[in-house]
Amino acid sequence: MFAVLKTGGKQYRVQAGDLLRVERLAAQAGDTVQFNEILMIGGDSPVIGAPTVEGAGVQAEVVDQIKADKVIHFVKRRRKHSSQRTKGHRQKLTLVKVTEILTSGADATGVKEAIGTGSVSGFAIEAAAPAAKPAKAEKPAKPAKAKAAPADAAPAIEGTKPANLLTEARDGQPDDLKEISGVGPKLEALLHKNGVFHFDQIAAWTPTEIAYMDDQLSFKGRIERDGWIDQAKQFEAEKE
Repeated sequence: MFAVLKTGGKQYRVQAGDLLRVERLAAQAGDTVQFNEILMIGGDSPVIGAPTVEGAGVQAEVVDQIKADKVIHFVKRRRKHSSQRTKGHRQKLTLVKVTEILTSGADATGVKEAIGTGSVSGFAIEAAAPAAKPAKAEKPAKPAKAKAAPADAAPAIEGTKPANLLTEARDGQPDDLKEISGVGPKLEALLHKNGVFHFDQIAAWTPTEIAYMDDQLSFKGRIERDGWIDQAKQFEAEKE
């Protein structure tokens, strides 16, 4: 007697004692599984399902979780400057041994229900009941520690708008502010937008005015870090 069963989207013709490689099942080695999607029972009195044979089933024992042979295929892309690669894949499978073919009464006399028993893709699993794990005692939450401000932290300087800002360059001839280290065309245009056109304007800034311009330029600390004040004084002296 044989049976035709369906699992993992594929059909298999099996007899008692057959070793079968099927799509990966959620079971461990030694578990008993029962396939309930039986399409046909063959033998002296064949029965064809519509689409499955009611009450029929195939029981099997999980031997091992294995992988199929590696399948390698080549991928080549058109118009990608010879972009190509080789891909490999090993399909995950479950090796089972067919132990019994049930022509009827599979639902009633099949695998006994137990803790850990489940049903996946038309088969039932009988697994040993796992030992209950003792509940872990919850640890008391630690009070959040407030972060203290460093004792030597310098107070933030509140910025004030420089008094020597202009609406346009004197005599229509602005200084080349790009001569200052760290100032490029984009930053020079931003300085012009904020009313800064000459070296002497930058050279006269106070710490509070520097803090104001840092915020306007979105470069916190850059003016002091790159030494704009000293550079502006030097370039202004060279003009004279």
